[in-house]
Amino acid sequence: MSEKRRAEIEAKRAKLAELRKARADRQKADAERRLSDATGPSGARRDVDDLVNVLIGSNSRVDSAADTPISSTPGTPALGQSIPLPGPSSILSGRLSRQSDATSDRYSLGTTLIQSQNGATENVIEREMTPRIVPDLIDIEQELFELPQKERVIYNKEVQTMEIETEPTSGVTEEEMRERILRERDAEAERLAHEQQLEAESKQLDEEIAQEIREMTEEEKLSIFSAPEFLDFVEQSTKIIQRALNDNYDYIRDYTIGTESGTEASEGRVKCVCSFYDERHTKNRSITDIDWSPKYPELSCASYNKNPAALNEPDGIVAVWNLHLLERPEFIFHSQSDVLSVAFSPFHSNLIFGGTYSGQILLWDTRSRHLPVLKTPLSAAGHTHPVYAMQMVGTQNAHNLITSSTDGTVCSWLVDMLAQPQETLELVHAGHNKTSEVAITALNFPDNETTTFCVGTEEGNIYQANRYDRAGAKAGLNPYDVYKGHSGPVMGLHFHPLVGPVDFSDLFLSCSVDWTVKLWRAKSLAKPSTTVNHVAPLYSFDEADDYVYDVKWHPTHPAVFGTVDGAGKFDLWNLNHDTEVPVVSTSVGSGRALNKLRWERKDGRRAALGGSDGRLYIYDIGDMALPRESEWTDMQRAVAGIIGGGQANGVADDSARVVAGR
Repeated sequence: MSEKRRAEIEAKRAKLAELRKARADRQKADAERRLSDATGPSGARRDVDDLVNVLIGSNSRVDSAADTPISSTPGTPALGQSIPLPGPSSILSGRLSRQSDATSDRYSLGTTLIQSQNGATENVIEREMTPRIVPDLIDIEQELFELPQKERVIYNKEVQTMEIETEPTSGVTEEEMRERILRERDAEAERLAHEQQLEAESKQLDEEIAQEIREMTEEEKLSIFSAPEFLDFVEQSTKIIQRALNDNYDYIRDYTIGTESGTEASEGRVKCVCSFYDERHTKNRSITDIDWSPKYPELSCASYNKNPAALNEPDGIVAVWNLHLLERPEFIFHSQSDVLSVAFSPFHSNLIFGGTYSGQILLWDTRSRHLPVLKTPLSAAGHTHPVYAMQMVGTQNAHNLITSSTDGTVCSWLVDMLAQPQETLELVHAGHNKTSEVAITALNFPDNETTTFCVGTEEGNIYQANRYDRAGAKAGLNPYDVYKGHSGPVMGLHFHPLVGPVDFSDLFLSCSVDWTVKLWRAKSLAKPSTTVNHVAPLYSFDEADDYVYDVKWHPTHPAVFGTVDGAGKFDLWNLNHDTEVPVVSTSVGSGRALNKLRWERKDGRRAALGGSDGRLYIYDIGDMALPRESEWTDMQRAVAGIIGGGQANGVADDSARVVAGR
């Protein structure tokens, strides 16, 4: 429909609406005028005047027919009239009495005939008087006074209303009245003709609109449904609706009722909040890494490997999940290779980094589409082996992405330039039998540290390394201080967070496929060893019955850490309570292996667990995430007790048990 045609239709619609409104106003004015003529003050006044005239005429006729005047008040004598009273009578009184009796007899024997002005007989009254005894009366003159009668107030529809003066019609002639009626009749006919014309135009306009609004063809519908703008609108609007539906807030909650007595205490319990799984994107895939958003506590991301049954789908994906959107991920990002590690940028909430099996580092932006906005080239300048670990270090104004791979290379990248690494550090160890390269499987920096870090390797040893030359230590791997305790590849490594009044940042945990978790104390870098020195673990936790794939200290509680293993168990340890067994051990999901564990950044109340079945589980540990003030001093005593015990327990026995278990 052209713009000109639309304007014409809109003008016709506006004109039609105005005409209809004018017709309604005229009809309303006519109805009000008729109502005022029928019930107005002039009509009521006319009715009252007619009634008064009829009553006056009838009274005048009765008065003219009577022989004697009629008093205004029945039974009341006129002023100055004598009233006969009982008593002795004189001759005059007797004569008057007899004369009055004769007069009364004459009235009683006769009849009175009253005729109206037109000569018609209205009424004949005949009365017969019975004989009566006349008492002796005396005449006493007495002056009587008439009291004024009480005024009778009669209310009608004219009372307490204003009298409206109407135009006198006495001067209107018959010709003028006829002309007025003819003019009104012509105006009414013209109005009816105009309304009929408007109705015809309205019908024509409706037909034109119906012709313009027609059913679209299948090709037109398909072109609209496949438009990018339409798809974006559907995507965003359906996400908003599903977030509202998935909100577990009780809208009909009665706050006048007390808390339920049957509520289970959160102490010593963990609860599964939800699990994320998408049949289309995460089917037949395993979760390889997890991270929480630093800005939005409801967002978490998970990286996945390839789906062997789907050849046309991307090999690797990263899904961003929302706690308020359970049925599908908030974002899906694609990769040409399996994504083995993933991390939110702590300084840019829209950026997500991923390390792939091919060695590429990818950068996705939540404001962009599924494909990465930046990626490293497949060249020897970066990584050529799988990237299993990455971490962002530094501050808001000066930060770098540190990545490591099994080729023994540690690279430092600038966020806005991934064409080549800013720094490249090769970790080599001359004591290796076949190759000098150190196959890095885990990497972690202590809090507030940007140069010194620890790496876990495939042979089970842990090494310290420096990014730069420092006093007493050179850049690269420290080959002399070897943290030796695991008999299999190290799968997880994590330093104690720097929180609370006591600094435990020199303690770190490691886990391995040898079914154990080790507690270590890092040596001071100011005094490196000059000869080979095997550092033993402070303690070994041997409760697991399968590979321990990940271990993480709790972000706020100094004595709590969690582990996940190949049997699908989530173990929660508290060193202040017990060092032999976990305080809580929970079987998660279908019992398949759990690959990764990551605590919520803010308060650590929730833990995200990534399973090999492609599901991301969110668990709530309740009040166990809230430390008391005495937890740090209790942790000091626990660590002192562990160190005072001498040596790590069962290192040699662990190796024998692992071999026997295989």
